[in-house]
Amino acid sequence: MPQQHKTFRAIEVGDGGDGRWAAHAQELWPVAEGWLSEEGRTAAGAARARRLFETHLPELAPVLDRLAGELDRPGGETYLTHAALRPFFSGCTQTGAPGALLRNYDFAPAQCEGTIVSSCFLRPVIGMQEEGWGLLDGMNDAGLAVSLTFGGRYVHGPGFSVLIVLRYLLETCDTVGEALAALRSIPVGIPQNITLVDAERAVTVYTGPDIPLTEAPDACAANHQSLPVPEEQERFTRTQERLATVRAAVRANSAVPAKGVDAAVMLEPPLYQFAYDKGLGTVYTADYRPTEGRVVYHWPGAAWEQSFGAFAPGERTVALG
Repeated sequence: MPQQHKTFRAIEVGDGGDGRWAAHAQELWPVAEGWLSEEGRTAAGAARARRLFETHLPELAPVLDRLAGELDRPGGETYLTHAALRPFFSGCTQTGAPGALLRNYDFAPAQCEGTIVSSCFLRPVIGMQEEGWGLLDGMNDAGLAVSLTFGGRYVHGPGFSVLIVLRYLLETCDTVGEALAALRSIPVGIPQNITLVDAERAVTVYTGPDIPLTEAPDACAANHQSLPVPEEQERFTRTQERLATVRAAVRANSAVPAKGVDAAVMLEPPLYQFAYDKGLGTVYTADYRPTEGRVVYHWPGAAWEQSFGAFAPGERTVALG
């Protein structure tokens, strides 16, 4: 298929109250508001979303109020709760080791925001932003990093978009242990696999509206939570093939596990995917080294490093596929 290009941006937004975050969010609002569910557009739905947010993510409630005031759009507060969004389903492969988190994000490029954000809502966080202030992956100044993959089961229930859950974990937790404790009481609307790493530990967990928080056999994840994977699903997503491939890379690196898997592995098939027309093409590879406070985003023939010590706002147009 023809090569695609996508522009990624890096922005600093501080605590969200000085207009920088709002300028970016307002620019995206015509598209963003389309993700608000029908229930979320009602008074009852908006009230339910607010109650759920205050119950499960209370530390972020003042930030929610600040950002909603800055966004200043009808339905903006409810949208930013991430408790009344339409579900979305993506691809992705990821693996973690102590001090290292490596992931491919697979989605439709035109529907991916592509914004690397450095923020200090409650503490310094750098991550790939989506849906206002949610995160597809990211790290904080304590050396914790997290990322997500879709869990592969098309069920939906009450709860949050996992994007705001990752934001919450990075804003309020220092370690994998603290993040796991928080996750046990946060409802997530669709099945998701979350990989978490700090200096000492790397874990993948399965979460969803119909299962308890479950620890995976290792810190690797693709797009399933249980076996067998239906044959049609495997043909479409290659989830088992990708998981086996990334696990093989981990085993090959077992002599120096703290280093983590080399990012070059993620830029080759089957981990690097080309099904952009089906919403399953690789949009970026992220290599987080949270104990060093840095991340490198990779594309074929290009890379962009960001860190807490030297965050560089700007734009990069890169080739995909």
